[in-house]
Formats: sequence, structure tokens, C-alpha cells
Amino acid sequence: MTSSTRTPAVSAARRWGTLAVCAAAALLLGIDNTVLNLAVPDLVREMDPSSTQILWIADAYSFALASLLVVMGSLGDRIGRKRLLVIGSTCFGLASLLTAYAGSPELLIAARVLLGAAGATVMPSTASLIRATFTDPRERTLALGIDGGVGAMGFVLGPLIGGALLDHFWWGSVFLINVPVMLVLITAGALLLVESRDPNPRRLDLPSVLLSVTGLFGAVYAIQIGTHDGFTRPGVLAAAAVGLAALTAFGLRQSRISNPLIDLPLLRNRAFAGSVGANLVTIVSVSALSLAFSQYFQDVRGWSPLTAGLASLAGPLGAMIGGPSCAAMINWLGRARTAALGLGLMCVSMAGLCWIGADTDYWVMAPVVLLNGVGMGFVFGVTMDTMMATAPKERAGGAAAIGETAMELGGGLGIAVLGSVLAGGYRRALDLPAGLPAPVAAAAHQNVGGATTAGRALPAPQGPELLHTAQQAFVHGLHLSTGIGAGILAVGAVATLFALRGVPKVIDDEQHAEAPETLLVG
Repeated sequence: MTSSTRTPAVSAARRWGTLAVCAAAALLLGIDNTVLNLAVPDLVREMDPSSTQILWIADAYSFALASLLVVMGSLGDRIGRKRLLVIGSTCFGLASLLTAYAGSPELLIAARVLLGAAGATVMPSTASLIRATFTDPRERTLALGIDGGVGAMGFVLGPLIGGALLDHFWWGSVFLINVPVMLVLITAGALLLVESRDPNPRRLDLPSVLLSVTGLFGAVYAIQIGTHDGFTRPGVLAAAAVGLAALTAFGLRQSRISNPLIDLPLLRNRAFAGSVGANLVTIVSVSALSLAFSQYFQDVRGWSPLTAGLASLAGPLGAMIGGPSCAAMINWLGRARTAALGLGLMCVSMAGLCWIGADTDYWVMAPVVLLNGVGMGFVFGVTMDTMMATAPKERAGGAAAIGETAMELGGGLGIAVLGSVLAGGYRRALDLPAGLPAPVAAAAHQNVGGATTAGRALPAPQGPELLHTAQQAFVHGLHLSTGIGAGILAVGAVATLFALRGVPKVIDDEQHAEAPETLLVG
């Protein structure tokens, strides 16, 4: 194996093989983010966990993942992104085995934490490896667009695959499928991936690691638990305060030490910061829409989880169209206009969803949802490439981790903010039939799922009346949340048009030539 500080030639087969490995890893991580949702009822019946344990089983993965992204991205820059990806994939497979066969709630929570930690090693490594391998700017834009589109597909495939497996196997099967996929990825990665790292790695600053993990864990915990239990609970407020204090101290320390985990000047770069902001706005709207559609298709339309998963595929299919075509759109419109167009298409789609009813034909809805996915593909295609291209190649892992962390936080914020609007609109519009038993009324006020279950069990006329008012109330809440989401996207489109103005269509690596990256080709 030879080392050089100049970028060696990498064959086309190896470049596109690298993309295939990285996209498959991104797809699997997306699936794992959502695959557990349908398995929760089965594992609750088998393990009988407490309500607190159920919450940790569901959220431990995302807590660990979001908390460790910055640390792992920076670590990959130092020790090599291929090495970290292979190590992380191995750990992900082993943690998946442990999760699938966990015999107690405590062991399952621990396994989910390990799974999230392993995922944090893989997620920033994929984008930074693509950045290092694809040296032609136009090819790099196309490759990152494809990677983003495939990754988006994973979030919807999770419930779809989970539903198919749970029809025939036990709940652990949704994690067991990770093992053979990871074995293939590890083997293919060892053969195809080209090692890349910072040629002058700096010592890892342990206080920065501690502050980063503490701050991000506190922020993610406060957002997700606050969404479940309310933001005024003492534990949520304490986590938010600790997280904010730690992140403030982390930022101050990064500006004063010679070996920071992240380059703060990146966040002062208008193109980089604007791309992070556009991603944040996108994921806020998409995550809330995913939550709303899950309830709409199953509780309002009465479809099975598998049918609901199939119905949700229109969005990711649109992203798989928009992502790969992003390079051509940039060449035609430029980066700022392409990203703004993507947010604009999502805005139009969200506004269009304000007109759907409880019995709107799916073939009327599908093009609107497809349009949302195409817009998302445009945004992610522009922003991921812009972030990777404007960051120094030797710090690409850290740059990718910043973007991924913002998306993790954005997902929680979307559900917290727009999900709360949806729930509040539902409760305000709910007009319960007279004479309902108190437990039934309480369940109906809680959410549309509780109202649907109760309504189907009650005799006429109360049962059908409850179903009708719950469905109409949910649609009202959906209209409110999608309307506000459309407004957020409109503001984001205008801001992105300003933030990315002047960024060239083609971003070459010459601007970072003073700090060449070590690329190892075997």
C-alpha cells in the first residue's frame, strides 16, 4: 500500500463501488431508525417493560447516535474513514445480534445504545469517503445526490420491512436482517473503499469530547422526552439546561484550542451554514409529515401497517428522482436556485396537503407526496455537496458530522413543534358524542389512535360518531401542521436563495490545496 499527499487516481469501478457501499450503509441506517416502531407491541407483550423502559427502548438508539456524531466524525478524520467505517459496521452487526436476542428490557436498552454508537461511526464516514474518492466535482455532486436519495428511502423502508417480517417472525427479526447486510458491506468495503484521513492529525481533546457528548445528549433528550411528556417537566428542563451549558462551553473551547473537534470557521462560512440551515428546515417538515402520515393512513384510513408503508413510498421515490438529477439542475440553475426550488416544491406539496380529506383518493395524494420527495432530493443533493466541497478534505468527517447532527436535531424539533400543532389541532376540533364513558373520552382526547380503537369497539350510534369526529379532527390538525410547515419551507427557500448566492456551480478542490489530504490506495 502506498501513501501520498497528492490524490492518486482511483478507477471508475472503485469510485462507483465506493458509492454503492456507502449508499447501502446509509440505507441500512435509515431503515434501522424506523424499523423498531412496528415491533414495539410484540416486544412489550414478550418482555412486559415499564413505560419508562419502553421510552428508552424506542429512543436510546437516536440518543447515542446524535450524541456521538461529532466525536466519531472527527475521529474518522484522524484514524481513517475506511477504518472507522469497517470497525463501526462490525460493531453494528454485533450490536444487532445482541439486540435481536436481548432477553430483558435492560439488555435491550443497552444493545440499542451500542447500536446507536456504532451507527454514529458509519454515518459521517459515508459522505466523507464519497468526498475523498470522487475528485471530479460534477461526479461528486451526482454521487452525493444518489447517496442522499438512497438514504431517504431507508426511513420509509423501515416500517415496510418491519411489517413484512413481523407478519411471519418474532420481533427480533427486524434487527437480525442487519447482520448479513453488514457482512457484505464489511467485505465489499475492505476491497473497494479507499482509505483517507487528515495527513496531520491532531490529538483528540478529551474535554471537548465530554462537552460535545453531554451537550448533544442533553439537547436530544430534552427535545424527544419533552415531545412525549411535555417540556415543563423538571427532568426535561434540567436536561435542556445542562445541554445548553455544555454546548456553550464546547463552542468556547473550540475557539481557543489548537486541536478542536470541529472547525468553527466552517459555521461562519455562509455557504456551509446556509446548507446546514436548509437541511434543518427540510428535515423539520419531513419528520413531522412522516409522523402525520403514519397516523393518517392507519388510524384515519384504517389501512394495515404494510399498506401504510407502501403508501408512504411516494416521498422516498421522489427523493430518488430528485437526488441523482440534482447535478443537472445545478448546472442549469446554479446551487442557490436549485436548493430554493427544492424547498419551494416542498412548500407547494405541504400546501397541497392542506386540502386532503379523510377519504381523499390515494392517487390524488400520491403526486403531491412525490413532489415533496423530488424537492427534498434537490435540497439534499445541493446541500450535502456544498457542505462537503466547502470544507477542507482533511476535515470532511467533522463537516459531515455537523450536517448529520443538525438533521438529527431537526427531526426531533419537527416532531416536537409540528407534531404538537397536529395534536393540539386534533384536540381542539374533537367534538365527542354525548354520554361517552370517561375512560373512552380520555383515550379519544389523547390521540386519534385511542379514539379509533374505542370507536370500533363501541356500538352504534356512539361508535360511528366517535370515529367520524376523530377522523375529521385529525384531518383538521393535519391541515394546521402542513400549513405551518409550508410557511416554514417558504421562509427557508428565501433564506437559502440568499445564503447560497454566489456559490459557484462547480466547486473545485483548489481552494483547499494548501492542506492536501492523505489518500491511501491499495
